[in-house]
Amino acid sequence: MAIPLFTAAHVERAVPPERAVDAVRDAFVAYARGEWTMPPKVYVPAYPAGDFRAMPALGGGHALLKWVTSFPGNPALGLPTVAGLVVLSDASNGMLVAVLDAAAVTAVRTGAAAVLAAETLGRAGGSPAAVIGAGVNGRAVARTFVARGRDVVVWDVDFERASAAARSVGGAVASSREEALGADVVVTVTPGREIVLGEGSLRPGQHASLMGADGPGKAEIAVGELARVHVFCDDWEQASHNGDLVHAVEAGMLGREDVTQLGDVLAGVAPGRRDDEDVTVFDSTGLAIQDLAVALAALERTGGLDLPTIDLGR
Repeated sequence: MAIPLFTAAHVERAVPPERAVDAVRDAFVAYARGEWTMPPKVYVPAYPAGDFRAMPALGGGHALLKWVTSFPGNPALGLPTVAGLVVLSDASNGMLVAVLDAAAVTAVRTGAAAVLAAETLGRAGGSPAAVIGAGVNGRAVARTFVARGRDVVVWDVDFERASAAARSVGGAVASSREEALGADVVVTVTPGREIVLGEGSLRPGQHASLMGADGPGKAEIAVGELARVHVFCDDWEQASHNGDLVHAVEAGMLGREDVTQLGDVLAGVAPGRRDDEDVTVFDSTGLAIQDLAVALAALERTGGLDLPTIDLGR
């Protein structure tokens, strides 16, 4: 049996940013309605170096398992932070139908989720967005903003990395971290080892999508700041255990009633932004349903990509 293999380049060609945003939006709504299911993400710690993650999901007639890593020190060794495989199967008979590069799927859906949240929860208008963190996923976020017709500035502790990311997507480099943090829409895509948004840093009307704190011990926003703003998340159960939310929950400053899932807003069963002065924050931990959405979108393009295959024999 020959199984199509989507390399990183094939994933990017098959699922451009605008298609990714639509696919991820549909996945959030399907999950909110109970049409798609997602068992809990499993972390396999290999600290202090990093961790492995097993992420399953079921929906759209298919089942998915993503086996992916997060090893933040890898770039210093010339290795990627994120690596792994996405395995997609037919849910009617259990047969394998495709294998995809996990890092590319992760980047595509991270960009889509960050921008989708910003468009859903941010103020109306076309002011430039700022992306803080110019790694693979930060670059994907910036690319998605540009594809959606929004100007973007990029900031990173490594100026050359920020410059390269901005050039690659048609954006600009922020002159300072303060300039980036002052944008109406801010997306943080950092390793989550230090606070980016301190207490009192967000001004009325701003929106922030927090994409970096996706595992135990990580944080991009101060607990006091999270407690004073209007909080949204991708999935309460996951975010309250492994995202920025966990720190506020453990401190007793936020509970389930204080946080709205983005899918509920998109499905029309929960309110989003209250007014132009509302400060909105989206805590993203990365969901397997998003990976499934991107994998299914890629599968739609199988016929036109001249994909390599994996031969599993009889």
